Amino acid sequence: MTWDPQTPYDSLPLLPPPMDVESKSVLKSAIAARSAVAALDQAARLLPNPAVLVYAMPLLEAQASSEIENIVTTADALFKYAQTEEDGSDAATKEAFRYRTALFDGVGAIQTQPLTTGIAERVCSRIKNREMKIRKLEGTRIANPSTGEIIYSPPEGADLILDKLANWESFVHADDDIDPLVRMAVAHYQFEAIHPFHDGNGRTGRILNILMLIESGLIHAPILYMSRFINVHKHGYYDLLSEVTRDGAWEPWIMYMLEAVRRTADSTAAKIAAIRTVQAELHDQARSASPGGRNADFLAVLFEQPYSRIQVVAHRCRVSRQTAASWLTDLAKAGILTDFKVGRDRLFLNERFLDVLLKNELDEVSAPTFAA
Repeated sequence: MTWDPQTPYDSLPLLPPPMDVESKSVLKSAIAARSAVAALDQAARLLPNPAVLVYAMPLLEAQASSEIENIVTTADALFKYAQTEEDGSDAATKEAFRYRTALFDGVGAIQTQPLTTGIAERVCSRIKNREMKIRKLEGTRIANPSTGEIIYSPPEGADLILDKLANWESFVHADDDIDPLVRMAVAHYQFEAIHPFHDGNGRTGRILNILMLIESGLIHAPILYMSRFINVHKHGYYDLLSEVTRDGAWEPWIMYMLEAVRRTADSTAAKIAAIRTVQAELHDQARSASPGGRNADFLAVLFEQPYSRIQVVAHRCRVSRQTAASWLTDLAKAGILTDFKVGRDRLFLNERFLDVLLKNELDEVSAPTFAA
């Protein structure tokens, strides 16, 4: 049956794909990507305070993944309001915070059960802030945002969608020799092609990628965020997804995703090295500038979020609000932090840490090209 973008793709083939998805080129790329991920995970484990990444990276992932869907906020806004959740932030920032909540909820869920359709529903519901169930109504179409042209029509009918998701689950947990990174790439295409929800499929699918990597043991926490790579190379992402649907061109799509993993892992490992350098410099300066510079909990707080608040420092360090304010003010007077107000709240910014987090090494690399 010939695929027609305006006709529901009820005949979407089940997994695994009918051809060998692990060509020599794919396996070579998978080895390089696995090596980069292993180096990243080891570097993250060696950080004195792992919360540096566990708190910061999901916010960067939330910002980039939301931007792919044209929900635009800034990483700076996310960090600014991170410790007070949504208070004072705009609608796009609040939606990105929900993405972070959904990610952490998904990570918690796979600690006690395998990745399932139920977890996908739970993740999507968190993102959209309402209960999201499998589509039942007809008429879902995906259009080019610029021209309005229909470019894809996903399968229709709740029973058919559930059958295809059951097959997706079986593939995700299959006891075979497919490399887990290749499996993630194949499963991501299939989830996006099934398009099980009325909205939120892209962001849900990208969270599921992270959950698959954690479940497979490649990373121990949500520290690998591929959405920045996908956002930088968005056209390649959508074009290659379409080529799998239209032509069964699996290899270029898988190679793209493996490249996303490798470059993202390398970029994040470079961030870790830069963070450690900034930490060492700031710790030395803080010890000379304030009694708080000798408090390990205080120094840790300064690198869990770029923006510190007096009440957070007081709570974490088990000191009075006055003492917390004094420590932060000492560092601001020494030029180590920047002191300013947002509304009635007083914030202290670790600019060097923020600069490291916001640096986008991927913008400095040309887009990957994989011809079908």
